[in-house]
Amino acid sequence: MPLLQGIAAILLWSTLASLTALAGPIPPFQLAAMTFGVGAVAGVLGVAATGRPLAEIVAAPAGAIALGVAGLLGYHALYFDALQTAPPIEANVLNYLWPLLIVLLSAALPASVGGQRLTAWHVAGALVAFCGALLAIGGPAALVGMDRIGPGHLAALGAAMVWACYSVASRLYRHVPSASVVAASALTALGALGFHLAFETTQWPVSMQGWVVIAGMGIGPVGLAFTLWDSAVKHADLRLVGVISYATPLISNALLAGLGLGRAGPLLWLAVVLVSLGALLAARDSLRDVRRTEGP
Repeated sequence: MPLLQGIAAILLWSTLASLTALAGPIPPFQLAAMTFGVGAVAGVLGVAATGRPLAEIVAAPAGAIALGVAGLLGYHALYFDALQTAPPIEANVLNYLWPLLIVLLSAALPASVGGQRLTAWHVAGALVAFCGALLAIGGPAALVGMDRIGPGHLAALGAAMVWACYSVASRLYRHVPSASVVAASALTALGALGFHLAFETTQWPVSMQGWVVIAGMGIGPVGLAFTLWDSAVKHADLRLVGVISYATPLISNALLAGLGLGRAGPLLWLAVVLVSLGALLAARDSLRDVRRTEGP
């Protein structure tokens, strides 16, 4: 179940690029403030609808909520800065190191909180899937070495490190209900609003479609997805979750092409093959571990 929740989060995140394009020219931090605000409200309603006490949202240890805000707000602040100050393809290449980092960092966790042995198959699967993600992001241009490293590149690398560390460190709070993500989302919305007021000019949606899309973003890829991800990184096989995450850019690009917002060519299909192969390689030992645990 936790692994399926991680896959569901990845599928929701794959819609984010298309929804962002349909939302219109909204400044990044304003969009983050609006969508995380919607996500927090939707999260409160979701907890209430399931009959769970609303106290679960704020009952988490301060460390867990601080980790959530550092992950959600820290990642988006660095990633948005990277997209604005570095070539987008190069920023995305560095940003998508985070699934590989999750795979590698998973071995650093103590066994008491679900630390998992890292094998050559996991590393090989992560590297093959990373090559597929590079093709999905920018084709051959994504494979060319960067001729210079600037602040934007460092911000993208920082974003990858923040998201990987947040995802792996969440394992330390595996006993904390995922409803705590709602509190982190609310604080992230406030933080993004602060960045917006300090650095951006407000631009409201120009049509009803924009408002509807922003509401959908808040409920789905910026709301439910983070709660699902929280459950996945706390309870699923982190090594496998990390590799499967490389499906995000290729599904995202395929969806953009299907909506007429982008193009899908042979390289995208090659990316699908590489990411699928990487997931199979990584799953080899993971599935064997599951069979050993379950017994004959």
